[in-house]
Amino acid sequence: MALRPDLEIISEWIAPHSRVLDLGCGDGALLSYLNATREVTGYGLELDEDKIQKCVENKVNVIQSDLDAGLSGYFDADSFDYVILSLTLQAVRYPERLLDEMLHVGSEGIVSFPNFGYWQNRLQIALGGRMPVSRNLPNDWYNTPNIHLCTLRDFENLCAKKDIVILQRTVVDQAHRTSLGMTLLPNLLGEIALYRFRRRPD
Repeated sequence: MALRPDLEIISEWIAPHSRVLDLGCGDGALLSYLNATREVTGYGLELDEDKIQKCVENKVNVIQSDLDAGLSGYFDADSFDYVILSLTLQAVRYPERLLDEMLHVGSEGIVSFPNFGYWQNRLQIALGGRMPVSRNLPNDWYNTPNIHLCTLRDFENLCAKKDIVILQRTVVDQAHRTSLGMTLLPNLLGEIALYRFRRRPD
């Protein structure tokens, strides 16, 4: 069962027999894979009706929902071991609130997002004087679904402000490869960031 490369990385962070909530789950490929390989249980949240139909075909439990409406109406506190938000954080209206809700219904959160601090994005702004268009940010400023673009530093500062502990970070390029350069200068050289995190214990 083939997975998108970023979802393959995320799947390696999921413990067997855990409870998983996948936000913006698409066709349910990640949950289907985790169920087959790690015997996880869980739900996906998705808005698109065609993708919901594919979830049903893939035998994935799915709820039609807009992430901007929140999660608390669906799930109690600590209902899941992991709550996943893949390549969607930058497209929601209230990312700070969604992080809070992820860590209310789940023990750990996992997010991935395109890094706006990537050097080619900086170069387009500095030399071209325009919003970047790239493989990870393919839309023009006026028709993009991305409304809250951020850098690695922005995300980590928000985590520090909210007492969120980062457990793992992986920074990769468009082909989902990493390198020594990305390890040394992640905010400059990384195209996509993936984080696993939890709330700081009281």
